[in-house]
Amino acid sequence: MSKYKNPAYTLDFAAKDAADFAAALQMQSGKLYRGVEVKLLTDDQAGKDAVLDGLEWIQKQTTSRDVAMIFLSGHGVRDSSGDYYYVPFNFDMEKKRSTGVLFYEVEKTIKDIAGKVLFFVDTCHSGGAGGKTRGIEPDIVSIVNELSSAENGAIVFAASTGKEYALEDMKWGHGAFTKALLEGLAGKADLKGDGRVTVTSLDYFLSERVKELTGGAQHPTTTKPPSVPDFPIAIVK
Repeated sequence: MSKYKNPAYTLDFAAKDAADFAAALQMQSGKLYRGVEVKLLTDDQAGKDAVLDGLEWIQKQTTSRDVAMIFLSGHGVRDSSGDYYYVPFNFDMEKKRSTGVLFYEVEKTIKDIAGKVLFFVDTCHSGGAGGKTRGIEPDIVSIVNELSSAENGAIVFAASTGKEYALEDMKWGHGAFTKALLEGLAGKADLKGDGRVTVTSLDYFLSERVKELTGGAQHPTTTKPPSVPDFPIAIVK
């Protein structure tokens, strides 16, 4: 999400981040994956109902032999009760419950998906690497831990940790996290040189590259259930 009904939430690159991530996955069709199916929702296509429909779609599409990947880019916000919401196109800060996507919906989807689940969350960009912030609470550590619990079983790649803001900058053309993610999937996270990008190698690359891009201002985190072994998520040869 880059453009919102409320222009105060506008971001530069969140929609591009999502589109380029989808394109990177489609390039894996016929390589690691027999086929890649994508549902891309950006800007005014990503109202609350459309986002919920998209979560239902991926749950229904994924079999036990598949890998499901969910990518959320944009803003996140907590309400006074501590509940966390993804901010869709038509979000109203005064009506969070009726206009925001409660993260419970994401958690329920992940829990009900039959196959492996990778969840990439790049919520809350700032205006640039200089530190300008958008003023929407970014702390989602507890959400990340819950999604990656043994019960839910998702491998979660989060753009930042604690109360850091995820940064975007004109010189990158992306958020820092997504720029590093795209570089990693394209081959820079093939740390062994064997033509494979695995969960572990991508985790390490993201950690180092995002710190490099942001001068140490942003620290991505990867959390996965201890029972889930390392496995390849992209082929680069």
